Amino acid sequence: MSAHRFTKGQGILKPSAIALAVTSASFALADEPNDLSSTTLDTLTVSSETYRNTATKNQLNNQVTPQSISVISGEALDQQGADSLSEAVRYTSGINTELRGGAVTRLDLFNIRGFINYQNYFDGLQLLYNDWNLQPQIDGAAIEQVEVFKGPTSALYGYMPPGGMVNIISKAPQDDPEHSVELTVGSDNKREAEFDSTGAINEQLNYRVVGAIRQQDAQAVTAEEERIMIAPSLDWQASDDTLVNVNFYYQQDPKMGIYTSLPAKGTVLSNINGPLSSDAYSGDANWNTYDKEVALLGFKVDHKINDQWHFLQNTRIMDATAYQENTYSTGLAADERTLSRRAYLTDEHSKGITLDNQFAAELQQGEATHHLLLGLDYSKLKSDIRYEDAATSSIDLYNPDHYQISRASLDFAASGYSSDFTIEKEQVGVYLQDQIEWGNWVFLGGLRHDRFESSEQGIKYGANQDTQLSQRFTSGRAGVLHQFDNGVAPYVNYAQSYEPVSGSDRQGNTFDPSEGEQIEVGMKFSGRDTVATLAGYQIVKTKVKTRDPDGTAYDLIQVGEVRSRGIEADVTHYLNDEWDMRLALTIQDSEVTKDNSGLQGKTPIWVPDRQASVWLNYQPIDGALAGFDVGLGARYVGQMQIDAQNSGEVPSVTLFDASLGYDLASLSPSLDGASVRFSVSNLTDETYYSCYDSDNCWFGAERSLELSARYQF
Repeated sequence: MSAHRFTKGQGILKPSAIALAVTSASFALADEPNDLSSTTLDTLTVSSETYRNTATKNQLNNQVTPQSISVISGEALDQQGADSLSEAVRYTSGINTELRGGAVTRLDLFNIRGFINYQNYFDGLQLLYNDWNLQPQIDGAAIEQVEVFKGPTSALYGYMPPGGMVNIISKAPQDDPEHSVELTVGSDNKREAEFDSTGAINEQLNYRVVGAIRQQDAQAVTAEEERIMIAPSLDWQASDDTLVNVNFYYQQDPKMGIYTSLPAKGTVLSNINGPLSSDAYSGDANWNTYDKEVALLGFKVDHKINDQWHFLQNTRIMDATAYQENTYSTGLAADERTLSRRAYLTDEHSKGITLDNQFAAELQQGEATHHLLLGLDYSKLKSDIRYEDAATSSIDLYNPDHYQISRASLDFAASGYSSDFTIEKEQVGVYLQDQIEWGNWVFLGGLRHDRFESSEQGIKYGANQDTQLSQRFTSGRAGVLHQFDNGVAPYVNYAQSYEPVSGSDRQGNTFDPSEGEQIEVGMKFSGRDTVATLAGYQIVKTKVKTRDPDGTAYDLIQVGEVRSRGIEADVTHYLNDEWDMRLALTIQDSEVTKDNSGLQGKTPIWVPDRQASVWLNYQPIDGALAGFDVGLGARYVGQMQIDAQNSGEVPSVTLFDASLGYDLASLSPSLDGASVRFSVSNLTDETYYSCYDSDNCWFGAERSLELSARYQF
């Protein structure tokens, strides 16, 4: 295998890290292509003993897992200048991040294999989300790598949409001391400072502290964004067999841009007054607040019981608040410029706990090795929500006055929408999994049973609310993979998912959970200079609520169905010692296949028909350009539908990104550890859009420039 390099401080990918970044399968390059199973965990960028792969909750490499998973390494995140989770996964196949435009940054929202997902994971545990406006986010400065587990995941994680999930891996304490500070300036008056420090306190204790502070103007006029984050963690080697990790994550977002939308006319569609500017804003500076505070306290205990069995407990406690003042539109007038609005506020407080107990064993039975996993996980969330809503003044989108609303003018009592209620959700799951290695064969089977309960109690939209939901579901997965001596590894899998469904039909029968089923056939390949994957899938989601044809317009039954199918191809290839390339391609077809409300045969929103991306890295070894590293990326997002009725199309777009880094040690040995990087997102400043319906569209992110300086020591 040809030699490749990684220069500390430059953010260039070493071979193992690029192999992890291949966007549909995470596996490192084996020295010999006929020995894929010999790849060990030490090739991962994550070196914590408590780390478990997202797709299996064990430490086996993802190459021997018969299901698609994409891993984006920390080096790739650094080079691409990813500050957010959405930016981290945008070069990953099967996932669409262009949902609510560039101005809305308070949610990490994705469409994975045709299904919308608000629910993300952090170190294998759910980031508890109250289904309103309080979604915990993890800042890019605290992220070691990101893993996208594609297809149904309920056999390991409980209730989830059938398209897949995103798991964020945090930066963990290390033995070797390493410290860095980084300063960044950029477009929209961006100012940012980050630090990262890790090392050993003594023979038993390792620490890590990561922090960031950021301020910038938001894309929409009059809006701003601010963030403060700190994340300390400590590893304690309590004994030769027991490791204890304590971690804390605190983030405050005093300002988080905007959440309002714009009509399709003036954005995606033509308007008699001309197109709107990409920084247009339909809200009011006097009534635009979003202040979020999130505290996460976590504990991990990894205990070696004996030579075969390990026990891992992973626990996190959350306390989070969010206060919001905002507006929403109620219609565009015939002049196509006057937008009527209402003003609202939300005050939310969530407390919760989530834990996962795992017993893992490696057992030998003849020529077969069983990687057995038994687990019990639990999560509980209680969220108190206050909501107020009132009529307010309209706005002229083409001659806006963003300072019209005064608090005294809002009559919330007269609206009838006042709400003060509590949401509680609780899940208990028991699961069993066995991953068997037998010669060149790998067999995977898993089964899980969940009990999910939820309630809403209080005043909601002016009426008494007292609803209870109690549902049970058993989900499974099965797969098989064969490793050929030439590096090819074909696989097939079947997986199930479920999501709780509230409400009842007109006879008073409560609804069952919706179900998802996937069949996936794929192939993974690892060669001398190439790692690649090809996957084809079909997911069918059933028991979707739709109108009851024998009832009123408000009566629902569970006979709806959505089908999504597609092909994903991913390649990482080393052209030579200086050039490497990552390529991802997605072709998908999503359709409502059963429905009673006129949607049958329609394509759901936020599902592009095609996606493609490529990232090219260049790092010269010697000569005048030695010390530089250059990255150039292109992302294509195909057309999407404006609304569920498919009344129009959101056009496709091709976006370009670039990165240029320089190791200052190339100028002088005294500058060892110092580096600079210049990165550009949306290089050509393309104007593009996303839409929920004709009343709610968003502009994509404008061109942004960043210049950062880092010192590592």
